[in-house]
Amino acid sequence: MSIETISISVDSDTAQAFCEASPEERRKWELLLRLRLRELTSGPTRPLAEIMDEIGAAAEARGITPE
Repeated sequence: MSIETISISVDSDTAQAFCEASPEERRKWELLLRLRLRELTSGPTRPLAEIMDEIGAAAEARGITPE
């Protein structure tokens, strides 16, 4: 598997923490992010509207109203 570099936007605190981290810590974070991104992109995807409808129905079933 080849490795490619991508850029992602993060808040300034996160960027600062990453820049100040040791090379070992950076490698750990990169591995965790790589694994999580693979998880998010490899499975079957559901439309956002479907997910939001499911969340809304669950909230309504618990008695939470739009108000």
